Amino acid sequence: MSKLKDSVFTGAAVAIITPFKNNCVDFESLGRFIDFQIENGTDAIVICGTTGEGSTLTDEEHRATIKYAVEHTAGRVPVIAGTGSNDTDYAISLSRFACEVGSDALLLVTPYYNKATPKGLIKNFISIADATDKPIILYNVPSRTGCNISLPVYRELAKHERIVAAKEASGNISAIAELAAECGDSLDLYSGNDDQIVPIMSLGAKGVISVLSNIMPRETHDICSLFLEGKVEESRRLQLELLDLINSLFIEVNPIPVKAACALMGFCTSEIRLPLCEMDDRNFEILKSAMTRHGLLKEGAR
Repeated sequence: MSKLKDSVFTGAAVAIITPFKNNCVDFESLGRFIDFQIENGTDAIVICGTTGEGSTLTDEEHRATIKYAVEHTAGRVPVIAGTGSNDTDYAISLSRFACEVGSDALLLVTPYYNKATPKGLIKNFISIADATDKPIILYNVPSRTGCNISLPVYRELAKHERIVAAKEASGNISAIAELAAECGDSLDLYSGNDDQIVPIMSLGAKGVISVLSNIMPRETHDICSLFLEGKVEESRRLQLELLDLINSLFIEVNPIPVKAACALMGFCTSEIRLPLCEMDDRNFEILKSAMTRHGLLKEGAR
């Protein structure tokens, strides 16, 4: 059966950080960073996701940041708004706002902490999809939410015309293979883990929603484009060349390391919101060393 739903994007979407300055969203830095991303090959912008610290933004900040990203991107690449919540009514309100201001799609994480049943998960996502008019990418990251989207739930959700894709960050390649086999005709698949881009693309994924793209947008785009062009060996080689850097970006809980990396590159401050906090000194040195090896920092950079 051929896929009838349109794809939101193909390639590498950046799960973009939200820069802060004096505990406020630094829109000036965000605008410059969006420009840097687009100029260096990023295929889509994901705003206010996990890496964007959406869970610690106030409602006003969350809405303003989505609106700003849409306006500043100005149609150059798709903007995907992170609007999931553990409160379905709030997710509907935020998702409607994102649609009204021109977001191209929505990224909906599984409800966290509540630990919904499969029936509750289906009702949650269908309720949001029915209340909005933009394509929806489901986001499965059970290590952070305590809630996994099982294959029967995916199978049911894939029937909805606006639920078009899944960002899979479960790390379970076997489960992802089953998802691709059963729902690949009705759901696009994106890797949610930078160390699994090539493996998941080998199962039919269209690309990745990436943390690495924050600091290496061109290379992350190239991993995907090379694979899609049939240059699998080159794609695999680039994936493996970057593995040490990818691992260093997850040496502490995301987005702590990538925020520090962006600050080291001069894009923003390293300011992050509690309960997350600045990196351990030893881990910070490991991150800096990896960045230096890949030409992102000069020797002796602070």
